[in-house]
Amino acid sequence: IKLKNCNACYLVKYCSIKCQKDHRPKHKRACKKQAAELRDELLFKQPESTNLGDCPICSLPLPLDPAKSCAGTCCSKTICGGCNYANQKRELEE
Repeated sequence: IKLKNCNACYLVKYCSIKCQKDHRPKHKRACKKQAAELRDELLFKQPESTNLGDCPICSLPLPLDPAKSCAGTCCSKTICGGCNYANQKRELEE
């Protein structure tokens, strides 16, 4: 028999729809709590990186707006605006 997960919380497995319906009153409170936690986790989880990759200097995801990043003339790598600003500031101080 292939067991089926609860469709909301994925914590409990059932052998049949009848078994799932019979257990629902006992499982409902815990299920709602776990399902809310799963939704919050998915909602607030930041993506690993953008499709543009990460800045090679600070390792933060590059912004999707190309105006907020620039390509280095020395290596042609794209860096984020913050690293570009820090580099320009450092160059002015020298």
